[in-house]
Amino acid sequence: MIDTAALAERFLTTLEARDWEAWQALLAEDVVYELPQTRERIRGRAAYLRFNETYPGDWHLTPKVIIGDGQRAVIWFGWLVRSPEGDEAADAQVFFEFNDAGIITKVTDFWPEPYEPPARPEGLIERW
Repeated sequence: MIDTAALAERFLTTLEARDWEAWQALLAEDVVYELPQTRERIRGRAAYLRFNETYPGDWHLTPKVIIGDGQRAVIWFGWLVRSPEGDEAADAQVFFEFNDAGIITKVTDFWPEPYEPPARPEGLIERW
């Protein structure tokens, strides 16, 4: 059985470390990333990487609870974004789906409140 909780934790720790090579190795080439509060969808590992590399502010992620069941995992995490306008912090949850090889095929982030997303590179994000 795949230890999805350990893989989810590795996802968050490599993302926090900006270890892009190790982080991408956890993702399927055609991974789908969704943010329901902002109605954003990103398709593909390369686009998801660009999304994170270009996210504004000095952001940080701290895992609080990690649960996995062999096909899925969830992390309750704290986030902090430092910016010249002031720091913002709250909790959020991220849900993962894995294929049989233990590769992440879908990531869904649930943030505390709906918000308008920051400006992003053209063509990177679908809105629904």
